[in-house]
Amino acid sequence: MNAIIALSIGLRLLGVGYSILLLARTRDRRFGFLTLLFSFMTLRQLLTVQTASTGLEELPGLVVSVLTLLTVYYLSEYVTEENALKTELRAVNERLRSFQKAIEHAGHAIFLTDSDGTIEYANPAVESVTGYDREEVIGETPRLWQSGKHGDDFYAELWGQITSGSVWEGELTNRRKSGELLWIDATIAPITEDGDVNRYVAIERDITERKEREMRIEDQNGRLTVLNNTNEVLRDINRELVAASTRDEIEATVCEQFASSDLFDVAWIGSRGLVDGTVSPHSWAGSDLGSLENHIEAMCNTDPTPVEQALEGQDPVFTDVEDDRLQTVGKKRCVVVPLAYQDAEYGVLGVVTSNPNAFDLIERDVFVELGQTIADAISAVESKQTLISNSVTELEFRLTGIDEPLANMAAQLDCTVTLEHVVDDGDEEQVQYVTVTEPDPEVVIEYAAEADFIDTIEHVYTHEEQALFQLSINERSVVTTFAQYGASIESFSITGTTGRLVAQVASSNDIRSVVNALRTTYDGLTLIAQREREQDIQTEAVFRKQLTAALTERQREAARTAHFSGFFDWPREHSGEEVASMMDISQTTFTQHLRAAEKKLFEALFDRTVAT
Repeated sequence: MNAIIALSIGLRLLGVGYSILLLARTRDRRFGFLTLLFSFMTLRQLLTVQTASTGLEELPGLVVSVLTLLTVYYLSEYVTEENALKTELRAVNERLRSFQKAIEHAGHAIFLTDSDGTIEYANPAVESVTGYDREEVIGETPRLWQSGKHGDDFYAELWGQITSGSVWEGELTNRRKSGELLWIDATIAPITEDGDVNRYVAIERDITERKEREMRIEDQNGRLTVLNNTNEVLRDINRELVAASTRDEIEATVCEQFASSDLFDVAWIGSRGLVDGTVSPHSWAGSDLGSLENHIEAMCNTDPTPVEQALEGQDPVFTDVEDDRLQTVGKKRCVVVPLAYQDAEYGVLGVVTSNPNAFDLIERDVFVELGQTIADAISAVESKQTLISNSVTELEFRLTGIDEPLANMAAQLDCTVTLEHVVDDGDEEQVQYVTVTEPDPEVVIEYAAEADFIDTIEHVYTHEEQALFQLSINERSVVTTFAQYGASIESFSITGTTGRLVAQVASSNDIRSVVNALRTTYDGLTLIAQREREQDIQTEAVFRKQLTAALTERQREAARTAHFSGFFDWPREHSGEEVASMMDISQTTFTQHLRAAEKKLFEALFDRTVAT
């Protein structure tokens, strides 16, 4: 065996071993094939050993062995690199699968578009955000769910930014498939290749709940601002009402406070005429008289007018102001508030604002209470003026068939009913002392038991043909109506269906408004006389002086001794007999003097006017 053959056989055996080793390590079938190849080549070389004459004949076989062994080596290197690439590819594919799962399970809508905006891919969350199935949106553009809330300039700026290669971030208002609006937080990024944009990826997050919460908070803040401004106006009005001493001051204060607020533009107070119902302002702020009159005329073109609705319904009326004659800008709203206190009307308050939502943020009851407060203040100052004024206007009325408790009693019993005194303790019910002529007391009591407006009746006494009763009246009467307008009743008597009433009103009050209001309340009331009179202002000192002058010396002594000896205390510290002994007179004489003094005191307290 020559060296060439031996070397060839060795190389082939090495190739078999090397191929088997690589096959075992890589499990690659290509090394199995090479193992068989080397095995057959080795077997052939062994079979030709005896027949080969020279080694030169086996030189090509040696070359083949070398080349085959080199093939195994390079194949092993290739397989190693191939396995490394496969491992890396599997890792990449695993990351891609994880990324795909993340996109598929993302709570945000994610979609890919081509350079024209046509959607090529959409994850399942697109359905929860837009309402469209992912199959419905593929092949469409995002214009499918545009709401129309953004203009062309908005989208032109958006496209300009992303086509330039920049990322766009912002909020969009879109419309779901169901038609409802939604707010999204969107990020749109371009995908570039070699510097050119060939795709876009968009991520949209539904922020509707957050936006609605923000809008609720903003709305609440707006409401708080309006309420704070309104409360400030109301506080200022209430503070000024306490200091006002006349009706003119009250009305001017209310109008000025509203007009000076940033929330309101114009305020006015007026009343409707008795004949044609025309509304005339008598106090205003924020506008000139001519413009205000034109505005009121335009506002009252409807039938019924807002003023009529407010006064008849005793509830605020809100209306649009469509004319441009007021000195304000833009569309305006107006509220007409009735000024009423215990069924007495003092006109209406009108407030105009350019804020279309101003009145929506203020509860209706606030205006109701405001109207009652203003009317109460007017009633109080007018009543006060009547009590303290030196100059009063005496009004005499004829009553014919009026609907009023005492008038109904006189008409039903065909008798004469005269009001003697009224006690008003602030409750809804009112106690009236009346004398009834001719009918037996039992007849009057029987009538009162059937009358809905009389809660209780008490027969006090009967003198000749007149019986005095104490009545508890539970509905509005002419007495309370006059008192509400600041008038004090001097006398009131009615026989059958006709009667006479005399009242006094301070001359400084608006006599015409009082008369018109009373005539509106009672159809059967007619003014037959109006007289100006001077009355004495009875201070406490004057009252004491007049009462002291009316009492005799013995009456003053009896009253003074009884007071200081505790005769009026309960239990009494001294009896009438003991007080009489102190005065060195009989108990009968003491009682006569004391009762005479008490009678004069009560006459001074109760006989000056019937009701105030």
